[in-house]
Amino acid sequence: MFKHAQFETIKAWMGDPAHGALSLHVRIQRAVRQLILDGALDVGRPLPPSRTLARSLGVSRDTVEAAYSQLHAEGFIERRVGSGSFVSGQVRRLPGRGLVRRSAARKPELRLSRRGNAMLTGGGVRDFLAPRAFAPGVPETRNFPLHTWERLQRQVFKEYGTQALLHSPPQGMEQLRRAIADYVNLERGARATPDRVLVLTSSQQALTLCANVLLDAGERIFIEDPVYHGARKAFDAAGLTCVPVPLDADGMQVERLRTGQAARAVFLTPSHQFPTGTTLALDRRLAAIEWAQREQAWIIEDDYDSEFHYAGKPTACVQGLDPHERTIYIGTFTKSLFPGLRIGYMVLPSQLVQPMTVARTLLDGHSASIPQLTLARFIEGGHFGAHVRTMRTVYAERRDALATLVRKHLSEFLEPWVPAGGMQMPCLLVQGIPESEAVAAAGRAGIDLLGLTSLHASQQHKAGFLMGFAAHTPGEMEVAVKKLASVLRALNRKTAAAR
Repeated sequence: MFKHAQFETIKAWMGDPAHGALSLHVRIQRAVRQLILDGALDVGRPLPPSRTLARSLGVSRDTVEAAYSQLHAEGFIERRVGSGSFVSGQVRRLPGRGLVRRSAARKPELRLSRRGNAMLTGGGVRDFLAPRAFAPGVPETRNFPLHTWERLQRQVFKEYGTQALLHSPPQGMEQLRRAIADYVNLERGARATPDRVLVLTSSQQALTLCANVLLDAGERIFIEDPVYHGARKAFDAAGLTCVPVPLDADGMQVERLRTGQAARAVFLTPSHQFPTGTTLALDRRLAAIEWAQREQAWIIEDDYDSEFHYAGKPTACVQGLDPHERTIYIGTFTKSLFPGLRIGYMVLPSQLVQPMTVARTLLDGHSASIPQLTLARFIEGGHFGAHVRTMRTVYAERRDALATLVRKHLSEFLEPWVPAGGMQMPCLLVQGIPESEAVAAAGRAGIDLLGLTSLHASQQHKAGFLMGFAAHTPGEMEVAVKKLASVLRALNRKTAAAR
């Protein structure tokens, strides 16, 4: 018969909030099943009569009967007329039965592939889920024309009906591919056609595809130093050898690509380098194209936020200058519209369209049809361009406001580097406060900072933060800057006392 502890185990299982969505008989059935799996109830052990167990648990007899019936159907118990219910002999064959009870403190060894270990130790890519100050790369969503988006989505349902609920082609809906091609040709000076556009979930997915489709583990790829952390982690996880190339005021020092180290690709953020904000000079763009053609290498161009340029029109993309089809152009709507949209894209050389599309089917198959069709109408109707123009003005004002606030309240700690575009501002530490401790202390105070050190390969750089300004009004940023000033002063006192 049951011991008191076993009755209490079932009661605890029933009262656990984690099991609140389960019906009573399922909770009882699973609690008894777990006792059997743990070896707490041996083969042949009698279970209490349903009436007795029901009285002990404060439930109806029918509830216990339903639980016993399910256990019997699954083979965990035998029911003998006139004798009662017993733990079935079949459980002897269950692998690992009783292991939890005998070895509760011993956990199985985690064995991952080299690629899996690289992903785990790299920590993945952290998305800032809530728009806390000063999370970089987070757009303002409160100004988004939601009513327009809703109207266009209703039009999609009206025109396509249940067809909009089906799978999208893995390359993406033709309507959106056409809209993207027209947009990047007009606004970014690209050489795009709808058949060369691949619609994806994000630019991070694009980087993962490039890393795994274009290069083998161990092969070299040139990267900017400092570099976008999502790109570096995608390349590291694929087993690539990243060769950092330093920057100056004109972007990556492209002449260093010809130093004798052969590489299969180069990763660039030429329009607005992440995180410094520099723009790659025209002669260096042309030199990178010439290098890629000579070496039969690839240029991976991440044009992540070129819509937001505050001093004239942004420079045309590298892809549009490349007559040799050696450039893969990556874009995203996550920053220009809203993060929940989850639509990015690549403009591919014609010979890469099929390999990349096939590889994409192994990741997530396709992107949802309804957002694609809605976004196509949003672009074609001029709403995307209008929204970008509005937000470009808003973000420029917020960039200037953050620079003013940092100089006013944080000048003893930080020196702002005001970018010509983008959604975040590099700020260098001018005191000896440990960067990592400052990031952690700010996080505890509700402020998100991205440390610059983790983005550099070399040790010859200044510590500091990347501070996003797009998602918050000047008034909201002022409150956060003052709070950050208090955090840094407290940390400075602590650091000074420890010396």
